[in-house]
Amino acid sequence: MTSRAAVTETVESKTGVLLEARDVVFEYAPGQRVLDGWSAQFAAGTMTALTGPSGRGKSTLLYLLGLMLQPKSGEITVEGEATSTSRDATRARIRASTFGFVFQDAALDATRTVLDNVVETTLYRRERRADATGRALALLEQFGVDVPPYRKPGQVSGGQAQRIALCRALLTEPRIVLADEPTGNLDPSSAELVIGALRAYANSGAAVALVTHSPDIAATCDAEIRL
Repeated sequence: MTSRAAVTETVESKTGVLLEARDVVFEYAPGQRVLDGWSAQFAAGTMTALTGPSGRGKSTLLYLLGLMLQPKSGEITVEGEATSTSRDATRARIRASTFGFVFQDAALDATRTVLDNVVETTLYRRERRADATGRALALLEQFGVDVPPYRKPGQVSGGQAQRIALCRALLTEPRIVLADEPTGNLDPSSAELVIGALRAYANSGAAVALVTHSPDIAATCDAEIRL
């Protein structure tokens, strides 16, 4: 782990580690090992870049950290709670209550409206849609998604779609945000907005981890982990 700034150690000591991987091993099939004894910590108030050549398992690592995959061995700890042997229902509960996800292609449901896509995460938290709608509209305005909320994703630009995905990720004010190449398909202006929003969210006290191939984006982070 290559530190980008001395603030990382200070933040960890003051606010604690929100997400930790300990000696994680993962393989898709025997002989196809992607991670072998991998460990790292992600502290509150920091943004960490996950970098390295294509095919090194960066996206796989993100899915492991987000409890969407289980390691062959080792442990993923979320706010001090061990999860690697937890039941699927427990892992789903932790994902819904703790994580926000931003994917490279936005991963919006083309059959649903912009607003529906943003508020869908409330279904997993058993929150009333009406209670989330106001927050969703405020986020869409904050991030400059200047389209009617009833429009479908196929009727918005790529930059707008990724901003919508960012709104969805932040709607429930998660403690941990994981982003997989969130600027990979964006123009420079949209990319700057998305990274700026993630940087600000980390500064507010969350732990943000993002996969990127961009040295410039990695340089904005508090730490870089190269796979």
